[in-house]
Order: sequence, then C-alpha cells, then structure tokens
Amino acid sequence: MTTATKSVDVHCPITTAYNQWTQFEEFPKFMDGVETVRQLDDRHLHWTVRIAGVQREFDAEITEQHPDERIAWRSTGGVDQAGVVTFHQLDAENTRVTLQLEMEPEGLAEKAGEKSGLVAMAAERDMANFKEFIEARGLASGAWRGDVPREG
Repeated sequence: MTTATKSVDVHCPITTAYNQWTQFEEFPKFMDGVETVRQLDDRHLHWTVRIAGVQREFDAEITEQHPDERIAWRSTGGVDQAGVVTFHQLDAENTRVTLQLEMEPEGLAEKAGEKSGLVAMAAERDMANFKEFIEARGLASGAWRGDVPREG
C-alpha cells in the first residue's frame, strides 16, 4: 500500500475551502488523472481516472464527513484506495488543507509508478492545483454541509 500525505495553505476561509471540496464532480478541474466523478447520493461516488496511462473506474463511499473538519472515503470496488482530507483554520482568511491518500497499485505500470513516487507527486500537484483553483475563484462553486458519522 502506498501512502502520500500533502498539505497546502490556501488563502480563503475554512468554510470556502471545505465547501469547494464537497463539490466532487468538479475534481477534474484541479486533479490530474481524474476524468470524471459522479455523485450518486450523499455517500457514494463513481470515479473514472487515468493512472499511469491506464483508465480505471471505481466506486467510493464517503465513510465520514464533518463540515469544516474532514471528509474520509474508501473505494468499494475497482481499485484499492482510501483517503481523508482535513481542514485546519490558520486564521479568518487562511486554511491548511491536508490530503492523506492510500492506494494499492495494480498492474506493472502502477507498480513502477509507485517505486518512482508517482502517488506522492500526484497528491502534491493536485493540492497545488486546488490552491490555485480556489484562490482564483474566491468563492466555492457550491456546498454540501451534511454530516456523515463514522460507522462502527
């Protein structure tokens, strides 16, 4: 299992950063390799991604979500992936967003990419792209403020 953790400080209030992150269908605008995300309901997403040149589709379940704090998910089929993004208020106008991603590489190309740090580089690039995206917009394109308690 490959794990990558990356943080970025964004110049926007915590609510703006969090609200934008809940707009999963807009992930292709700042995440390289993400072709589409369809939100099926409050807890379920369908992803189409391109990893190391290979297109993959998978479903994911939001396992925990608390406004202005965290969103956690895990794949439910197609690829072995899980992650959490957390939001930390630095001050009224600045937020630290931290992404932790775990992924089990499949196939020769992904395993080779794992050895070269592909997941960590992709996470770093996606976080930098999120910073640029949200700071250029200034406002979130939407919001979902529901709470998904962790099961178990």
